[in-house]
Amino acid sequence: MPVSKSAQKQVRVSERRQLRNKSVSSLCKTNIIKAEKLIFSGELELAQKAVVAAITSLDKAAEKGIIHPNNAARRKSRLMKKLNEAQSLSAASSAE
Repeated sequence: MPVSKSAQKQVRVSERRQLRNKSVSSLCKTNIIKAEKLIFSGELELAQKAVVAAITSLDKAAEKGIIHPNNAARRKSRLMKKLNEAQSLSAASSAE
């Protein structure tokens, strides 16, 4: 337990921040999961829109300081990599 008054206040403040940040980080995770499901199911047009939504939510979270900018960049990179691989596979299969 915090001893000083300022430490007690910091605990209260951090709890409020945690509640506020939780919804944003949860939205990011949800958008990423939706995009990945669409990518793996093969619905690439819908997946592209979902990836854009996921990238936007990651950028906003990084801008607000909820997640680290490098964390957002890493997640965006992995998501785009999955989308690009799926698109190249579908283009290769349609060309044959």
